[in-house]
Amino acid sequence: MAEPAPPAPAAPPPPQPRRKLSNLRVIWSFTRRYPLQLIIAIVALVTSSAATLWIPRTFKQVVDNGFAAGADPSRIGVYFEGLLLVVLLLAVATAVRFFFVSWLGERTVADMRTAVHRNLLRLPPKWFEENRPSEIASRLTSDTAIVEQVVGSTVSTALRNLLTGVGGILYLFALAPKIAAYLIVGLPIVVIPIVWLGGRVRNLSRSSQDRVADIGAIASETLGAMRIVQAFGQEKREAGRFHDAVTRSFAAAQRRFALRAVMTALVIGLLFTAITLIMWDAVSGVAEGRISGGSITAFVITAGLVTGSFGALTEVYGDLLRASGAASRLAELLAQEPDIAPPANPVALPLPPRGAVAFDRVTFRYPTRPEVAVLADFSLDVQPGETVAVVGPSGAGKSTLFQLLQRFYDPESGVVRVDGVNLRDADPADVRSRMAIVPQETVIFAASARDNLRYGAWDASDEKLWAAAEAANAADFLRDLPQGLDTFLGEGGARLSGGQRQRVAIARALLRDAPILLLDEATSALDAESERLVQDALERLMRDRTTLVIAHRLATVRAARRILVMEEGRVVESGNHADLVAKGGIYARLAALQFHESA
Repeated sequence: MAEPAPPAPAAPPPPQPRRKLSNLRVIWSFTRRYPLQLIIAIVALVTSSAATLWIPRTFKQVVDNGFAAGADPSRIGVYFEGLLLVVLLLAVATAVRFFFVSWLGERTVADMRTAVHRNLLRLPPKWFEENRPSEIASRLTSDTAIVEQVVGSTVSTALRNLLTGVGGILYLFALAPKIAAYLIVGLPIVVIPIVWLGGRVRNLSRSSQDRVADIGAIASETLGAMRIVQAFGQEKREAGRFHDAVTRSFAAAQRRFALRAVMTALVIGLLFTAITLIMWDAVSGVAEGRISGGSITAFVITAGLVTGSFGALTEVYGDLLRASGAASRLAELLAQEPDIAPPANPVALPLPPRGAVAFDRVTFRYPTRPEVAVLADFSLDVQPGETVAVVGPSGAGKSTLFQLLQRFYDPESGVVRVDGVNLRDADPADVRSRMAIVPQETVIFAASARDNLRYGAWDASDEKLWAAAEAANAADFLRDLPQGLDTFLGEGGARLSGGQRQRVAIARALLRDAPILLLDEATSALDAESERLVQDALERLMRDRTTLVIAHRLATVRAARRILVMEEGRVVESGNHADLVAKGGIYARLAALQFHESA
């Protein structure tokens, strides 16, 4: 027996962006837009650090003047009154700092989310075919939450501890230079482990964030397809898949915080060991009269503040690394540029619009399927006001015509024109404004019925909304909704049936009143009576408009003056219903099959 072939080597993982603190410049570019709030926060931060360091000085005066032989007790109160004023100033400065730093954190996150979302809206559909929308949504939530924590807390904590630490060291030298020198010598012993372990924490933090993104993606996918999950009895499998993702996320997080715990314990242990040895020498100095009791008291308090400040900076460094990773992921989204964008000097479409459509020797391949030519040397000329139906088997390239016509993609070769203008030379927004579409997969937003209808024309009055609803045979069920047009339709239109969702989409297209109408199996989800009413409305709408109709059900297009039959990206037959049936080709075979089954 032949030995089995060795497995093919796994594809290398995609390169991950390096996480460096320089990535935080992306966050700073948003935060610096608010200089007044920044200045107030910095002033409050410096004030609170200075007040913190003033407390040991006050205790020095209390000890030196209150416990000395022959001290006047009446003068001690002055120092405690000063201490109370310092505490009051510290409390006010801390409150001001907390408010403005929190404000900056929330404002920065809000601006970043808005900027990322605005940039995502510029990207063509093909980008979202290659990048999971659920993972992108996770970046807008979990990554921005990390940014909010850093701007609203971590950076403030880092600066406060840095100021307190540096100011405390200067004060230590003023109190006892020799002892302070011993303390400074021990700092490199603390810094080296931070730098060494920081690289490990950086990689583990990135892995932890990726696992959290996986959890959000799985949850979004499962909850969005709950009916299918339950209909096929896959609850147990999906629960297990989600559990595995959560377990992987916990394991990644555990490795991260375990290493941070070791780093924190090591650093704090080294710091306090050094402090203990240094204070041992300091107490000997007090006994020998080389330093006063008040000075050693102030030194102990200040050294504690310095130790705590630098100890806290070890945790801050880890948080900054996590924020750096989050910032790099958000920066990737902000840096994405659409492949399809308005040219520098777009050609204006002619006014008034005519509605002419032309495909001239177009060849096209989807980026995710470059090996298959969806359209091959395809040509089509549609005159203004003409109705053309496109039929053919699945995968023939019918829906691709709409994608190219709306310029969601550019052809590999050939030209697509609207009113004689090459779409590459026009502004895509202008091109799309001349079209209304009813897609095969109806999209209903989690909003009111009114807002879903107004997607066709956002400034439309209620009278126009109801007129479009009447024409699409949607008015009756919309009136029966609990709050009428103000009724919330649920996620994906969950409160409507499939046919009702389809009619809302048709009303939306009617309301747009565009010169070019794109119907992608527009009546597929309707019952016979609703289909007849909607078909009548569509026929009235199509009289003065250029209409492209994609249909699998030939009964909906048999009255069209011109029917194109597509196969493998080419037009293989063209004519009206009677002519195509008489030819005995693909259309005749499909018609015989469908109409025979209907009979």
